[in-house]
Amino acid sequence: MKKILLLGANGQVGWELQRALAPLADLVVCDRHRADLGDLAQLEQLVADEAPDVIVNAGAYTAVDKAESDASTARRINCEAVAVLARAAFETGAWLVHYSTDYVFDGSGDTPFAEACATGPLGIYGQTKLEGELAIHESGCRHLIFRTSWVYATRGANFAKTMLRLAKERDELRVIADQFGAPTSAELIADVTALVLQRLAHDSELSSRASGTYHLVASGETSWHRYAQFVVGEAIRLGSKLRAAPERIAPIATSEYPLPAKRPANSRLANDKLQGTFDVRLPHWEYHAQRMIRELVDQGTV
Repeated sequence: MKKILLLGANGQVGWELQRALAPLADLVVCDRHRADLGDLAQLEQLVADEAPDVIVNAGAYTAVDKAESDASTARRINCEAVAVLARAAFETGAWLVHYSTDYVFDGSGDTPFAEACATGPLGIYGQTKLEGELAIHESGCRHLIFRTSWVYATRGANFAKTMLRLAKERDELRVIADQFGAPTSAELIADVTALVLQRLAHDSELSSRASGTYHLVASGETSWHRYAQFVVGEAIRLGSKLRAAPERIAPIATSEYPLPAKRPANSRLANDKLQGTFDVRLPHWEYHAQRMIRELVDQGTV
């Protein structure tokens, strides 16, 4: 592995991938200006010019609600651009690493979805991400599709930061309590990606059988409500002065907070396949969440 082409480098996952992938190979970093996923011809030319051994696509259309009224743009970025990358990877023999989402499932039940479970997106975002996955499979390229959920990072906006800001401003918060998943840090996603690529580069037998779809989420589970309580409680424990304590965060139903796009109630993803195939351990979601909160407190932002 001599060259890695990273797309979507300035997003939450992309930013962490810059750090994690840099020691592995010559890393070509592309933000949306250098690699516009909406410009398919430019994208195809970029891959041809760079001729990478690995293409890592961290770019996506992630505006879940906006996608309901902008399906064509969502489909171009989440499916058509991915199809271009997949064809290029197949033609050159490169690996394609791509990130997908729990939104490809319908969110039914209360047990974690395995990779082989039937899909059933509830909205345009999930549908276009599923179409992107199918385009990769149909291309025949060597690939790693990592489905993840509830992604956050210290950099940029995220749910935890929003809760901490509101807890500073208000005496009481109301947070959805009937959606379940595992908050997963961009740092963890990037580190696991780098570890997996390193193992593929040094194990030809593993490389010959590892192409496929994997769930990459932190271990454990929580609800948005319990996650908010955890975040606020940790920040207070570390010295933040907040008006809304954890017991002042009230649970509400999804129906009390209507949005254009329907969210899956069950975003639990089983990560056994990833851990077994690549001999990696995915820590409990609280581990990286605590690190993020401590970093925010140390920065004086909360």
